[in-house]
Amino acid sequence: MLFASTRGSAPELGFSAAMLRGLAVDGGLYVPKTWPKFQAQDFADDRSLAQVAERLLAPFVSGDPLQAALCEIVRDAFNFPAARRRVDTKTAAELSVLELFHGPTAAFKDFGARFLAACFERMRRPDDPLVNILVATSGDTGGAVAAAFHKRPGLAVSVLFPKGLVSPTQERQLTCWGDNVRSFQVAGTFDDCQRMVKEAFLDRELAASQVLSSANSINLGRLLPQAVYYATTALEFWREHSVPLNFIIPSGNLGNAVACIWARRMGLPIGRVVLAHNANRTVVDFLDEGDWRARPSMATLASAMDVGNPSNMERLRALHPQLSEIRAAVTAVSIDDDSIRSRIRHDAQRYGEVWCPHTAVAAEAWARLDANLRNDLPWCLVATASPAKFPEVVEPLIGQPVAVPAALALLLQRPTAVESLAPSLDALRTALLSQP
Repeated sequence: MLFASTRGSAPELGFSAAMLRGLAVDGGLYVPKTWPKFQAQDFADDRSLAQVAERLLAPFVSGDPLQAALCEIVRDAFNFPAARRRVDTKTAAELSVLELFHGPTAAFKDFGARFLAACFERMRRPDDPLVNILVATSGDTGGAVAAAFHKRPGLAVSVLFPKGLVSPTQERQLTCWGDNVRSFQVAGTFDDCQRMVKEAFLDRELAASQVLSSANSINLGRLLPQAVYYATTALEFWREHSVPLNFIIPSGNLGNAVACIWARRMGLPIGRVVLAHNANRTVVDFLDEGDWRARPSMATLASAMDVGNPSNMERLRALHPQLSEIRAAVTAVSIDDDSIRSRIRHDAQRYGEVWCPHTAVAAEAWARLDANLRNDLPWCLVATASPAKFPEVVEPLIGQPVAVPAALALLLQRPTAVESLAPSLDALRTALLSQP
């Protein structure tokens, strides 16, 4: 299979080449040229994440150098659960939550990051030059990528995060690695970090001196495997109920949401998709008003979703070129910080559920659905991070400490190191060219 740029003027590439390139030379994002089509019965013998992943992803690596290694890659990447469980709403409403935070850094991005790292390690030959993975993060991506790539031979990671705009727990996860991982705090916003990474890929001086790739959801290899847990969860629900499952997804850069939409595009039994945004309203206003107006990001309690110019809107618009098509494909809602606090407090008291701020955005979006829609359809909230990553927010609201997963506790004990950067390509270039 070949992959094309969303902007249409870059060479088409196979899976490995598109993944290594990260961002297309015309500045676009890679998308599949063709879409495989599945039916639920195609997965009749597939129950685990790894089994579904191998079947779902096989067409995308067909004819690629990684084709023979796919079975090994998915077993490396999908070796922890994505657990869906019922939420007791005290009503007849069918609500469940998909917990995607049982990986090594307690966030959903562990899945895609581990898949990407497993691919890169198997692509690399002993005499290949070092590959430097650039990643901009609004909170969780950088930690997941650092964990996935840490100490893998021939691979380096450079993490950029906005100074003071991630939680203290997230910052420790971003800066506790050393070895082949460098962490940079940028005097700006996530949008500055993302812009710097995109500009670095197009910079001739950097291109002449080192091999760069990305691990944000702009990278095909980070986003595509995230379709696996949506496919697996929807298939499980379909076998039990014979109806599609509808998802409410905490949304920032839109990679997680696009992965769900791609799974639906391939024929998986997925119904409605609601994009639950924080106070950064770019997508919500676009769907309401019809004009795309990127803007500076705003800092919120749901910091990993603080994105004012979501990159993956390019992929959504490539799949659905007309505004009417996008409006038919998704709906979107914006939730402010006061509502996040209220939802965390309410659901802990009424349902015994403890949400991270991002999952609380999805829970509030569900509560705001039209009553008939909420009660007549089965809904699944996507829990993107453990509440233990946000104790400063969650614990005062619920009045008790949050249990810390063992893997996360180990990370928080590691020493940290961080470098400071101005929010400019020049500053990033200088830092990368001085790579130890």
